[in-house]
Parts: sequence; structure tokens; C-alpha cells
Amino acid sequence: MQGRSSLVPILLGVAAVMFAASPFLIDAAPYESTMGLIQRIFYYHVPSAMVMFTSAFVCGIASVTYLVKRTPGSDATALAAAELVVVFGLIVLVTGPIWARKAWGVWWVWDAKLTSAFVLWLIFVSYLLLRRFAGAGSELLAAAVGVFGMANVPFVYWSVNVWRSIHPTTTVIPSLIPEMRVPFYWCVIAFQVLYLALLLVRVRLERSRLTLEAIYAEIED
Repeated sequence: MQGRSSLVPILLGVAAVMFAASPFLIDAAPYESTMGLIQRIFYYHVPSAMVMFTSAFVCGIASVTYLVKRTPGSDATALAAAELVVVFGLIVLVTGPIWARKAWGVWWVWDAKLTSAFVLWLIFVSYLLLRRFAGAGSELLAAAVGVFGMANVPFVYWSVNVWRSIHPTTTVIPSLIPEMRVPFYWCVIAFQVLYLALLLVRVRLERSRLTLEAIYAEIED
């Protein structure tokens, strides 16, 4: 745990440098031919969605581990990852409509692509509400919700390519020209590094909370 704690400042430093440099890399990239300036939201919108999916998988895998082994560490990881799904998912849900309003003239359309992403976010909001208000046994019920949320990620990704609407498909990324590819993957790495740092910090805080609760329980006994 000490080794992981010492890694956090390094990760945060790397993330800070990368995010500070990202506007300059994005500014140097050429404009997209049809959307122009507003397309630059893409460089933050898509990486934040990728982090949301990553965190959903982390929560789901940790939840499965907790359901099988009942280890407090797995539960702490699942809770931390669920919180970060909500945080980065909110970034996705805010930047997406801003991009859509300027590029296509609408804030939101209730098609399968956008709705499924919103539902995925709501699933993890439900996870956090269960942990906060469901009382005894909420860890097990929330773990089941975490697994369900993870299972929805492939559907959300799949829906982007199946249902035709204003939202671009995932084939956009492989087709990026080199001048756009560099700032895009730079931002992807920056978001992932930031995510790892936040996850480590939040897991450590949750484990500390569990330790304090155990100490208080011993004192009361």
C-alpha cells in the first residue's frame, strides 16, 4: 500500500503536465472539415468516455471478486471505481450535448446511442445511492448492480456502431489523420493516468475508513 501511495504524486504530476500541454497540441491539430472549432471537444469527450468504460469494468470485476471472496479490499475498489464512473460519465454527458448543439443544432436526441450511455451512468448513480442509503447488506446488492453495469458497457459501445444517428461511430478514431491522432492519444493517456491516480487515492481513503470503523467498533465493545 505504501508503494502505491508514493506512486500517486508521480501520476498526478504526469497528468498535470499532460493536461497543461494538451491545449497546445489540440490547437496545433487541423480543424475538422465540417464541424470546425467545436470538434475539438472530441479530444476530451472521447477519452473521458473511455475512462468511464474502464472504471465500469474495474467496478464490475472488483464486485465479482467481492461476491465470491467477500474481501474488503475488493469492495473498496468497486466503490471507488463506481464513484469515478459517475464523475467521468458526467464529463461525457456535459461535453456531448455542448458538441452536439453547435455541430448538429440539437442538445440531445433520445436514440439508442445516447440513451444507453445515460442509462449506464444512472446504473452507477444507483450503485452509490444503494451504498449510501440501503443500510446493512448494501455491499452485496450494490456489487450485483456493479456487475450489471459492467455488462452494459459492451452494449453501449456496440450501439454506437449499430444505430445510425448524428453521433459518430467508433470507426472515426482509426481513421484520424496523424495530426489529429497525436493530440487524441495524448489526451487518452492523460485521462487514464489521472484516473489511475484518483482510483488509488479513493481506494486508500475507503480502506482507511473501514479501518477506523473497525477501531471504533472495538472501542465500543
